[in-house]
Amino acid sequence: MKNSSLNSEDYSRRDFVKLGAAAGLGAAFGGMILSGCSTSTRHPSATPVEFISPKIDPVRMGFVGVGGMGTAHVRNFVRIDGVEIKAVCDIVEDHAKRSQKIVSDSGQPEPEIYTLGEFDFKRMCERDDIDLVFTATPWKWHVPICVEAMNTGKHAATEVPAAVTIDECWQLVETSENTQKYCIMMENCCYGRREMMLLNMVRKGLFGELVHGECGYLHDLRGVKFADSGEGLWRREHSKTRDGNLYPTHGLGPVAQRMNINRGDLFEYLVSMSSPSKGLQEYAAANFPADHPKRKETYILGDVNVSLIKTVSGKTITLYHDCNLPRPYSRGDLIQGTKGIAHGYPDRIYIEGVSENSHQWEALDKYREQFEHPLWTEQGEAARGAGHGGMDYIEDYRLIYSLRNGEQPDMDVYDAAAWSVVSELSEISVANKSKAVEFPDFTRGLWKTREPLGIVGG
Repeated sequence: MKNSSLNSEDYSRRDFVKLGAAAGLGAAFGGMILSGCSTSTRHPSATPVEFISPKIDPVRMGFVGVGGMGTAHVRNFVRIDGVEIKAVCDIVEDHAKRSQKIVSDSGQPEPEIYTLGEFDFKRMCERDDIDLVFTATPWKWHVPICVEAMNTGKHAATEVPAAVTIDECWQLVETSENTQKYCIMMENCCYGRREMMLLNMVRKGLFGELVHGECGYLHDLRGVKFADSGEGLWRREHSKTRDGNLYPTHGLGPVAQRMNINRGDLFEYLVSMSSPSKGLQEYAAANFPADHPKRKETYILGDVNVSLIKTVSGKTITLYHDCNLPRPYSRGDLIQGTKGIAHGYPDRIYIEGVSENSHQWEALDKYREQFEHPLWTEQGEAARGAGHGGMDYIEDYRLIYSLRNGEQPDMDVYDAAAWSVVSELSEISVANKSKAVEFPDFTRGLWKTREPLGIVGG
């Protein structure tokens, strides 16, 4: 243990549960020596080596999970040059057939469907005519599917979060390095028009030296969680057993890219705390009769979780998770440097010596013509009408572009792990009175020499 912090590379969720049962979560680490705890986290080779996959053209794809988001991605990929969709897997046959028809209606040969239960993705991964396996399933399946894909010679792409636990994050890193196959978390918010414009402005030095960011996922999901279909079938379950930031990557990804995390800087530690858990209980009481099974459920997820992250270079990030209360949607998206500040929801900016009025916000759109990200300049029209304001199409396009041109993708397995691991680290901190918890260095030092993400085109 380093000072009063908890070393996340040494302890897993199971260890903390054991400690909490033995000593009470509130006092579990009050001077206690933890050398008796088993180490269950993975430690790949000490000297990771980056790799770039040879060009793949066309990119032959298989899909696992084609409900709402999966179907949206299928619709994007059939519009992107150089893509052939060979197979679709889903436990709901109607979902698989729907995507099968989308592909055939686009003029491609009808893909084979796999619908023989939860593990039928393994049979799909055995095919030798697939280069990339894309998963958009419930969270618990992301790691098993990605690992199966990489171990059978395919690149893997997954919806967010890539993993839920520290162990799972190491498993993705280890498998990607051992197989030399990409494992990419499809964080669409990194491709939002505002997010990419701010990245361009950061790279051009408009904000000076960055020192702080604020971000999060602030979205009233009560209706989604209590639905009898879609995410309502599984997402509410996490609120029964976990208390922390369960969905960190939408807000954190863009801020991490601007701050060069894993590429010149590193998340060092976090502290986290949660509010009381009230929102889901009140929603159930207001919307279901007294004898309904959903009224009998109990939840431990705090309605608002706040996590503070410190980087090795000293930068700070405030990260929010707020999904169980009535509120308008926001991701916050603040970036602050020595020369200025920008904030989303609503979009606004202030640059010292540049903004017209001292100490007053001005519209971010004023700077769009000068600082629009070239990827949006080039692909914005093609993205029109696609999901989430077009960002879904942009992220899908960039993935295919990178694979077809033999370029390293914009996000890699180290990003997937570092952004996703916040979930369990925040749970550990919350359970231990907001003690500081150290981040694993998934790059094992490689972050010190890696180049920051550039301003890419396509």
